[in-house]
Amino acid sequence: MMQLAIFFMKNYRIPYNPKLKDYARELRKNSTLSEVLLWQKIKNRSFDVEFHRQVPLLEYIVDFYCPEIRLAIEVDGDSHEYKYDYDKKRQGALEEYNIEFIRLTDIEVKKEMFSVMLKIEGTIERLLNRP
Repeated sequence: MMQLAIFFMKNYRIPYNPKLKDYARELRKNSTLSEVLLWQKIKNRSFDVEFHRQVPLLEYIVDFYCPEIRLAIEVDGDSHEYKYDYDKKRQGALEEYNIEFIRLTDIEVKKEMFSVMLKIEGTIERLLNRP
């Protein structure tokens, strides 16, 4: 039972490969349009939680991550159409650390931002209220 309490601690740190830090920095410098648009909406604690961009977790990098509630947001562009197995493996490994995912498509972010924001807001509210 003690392990569960630690698992849900605020800002619990997930281990990561330090070699990914430089690559994550490059990804932040070269964000896609969809990532930039979404970042403009979720930065500066706009939902009373703090997100970070291009965050190394384990052997992977997620587009956006909120450590307080362990929420990862991924914006999948055209390149993800051919990486389904990799994305599934990656998400599964991170879900073992109780990280919840919101997967969005590039088109959703560009054309349905209101719905995207409602989805994110609802997920954040649910995660903030979990035991």
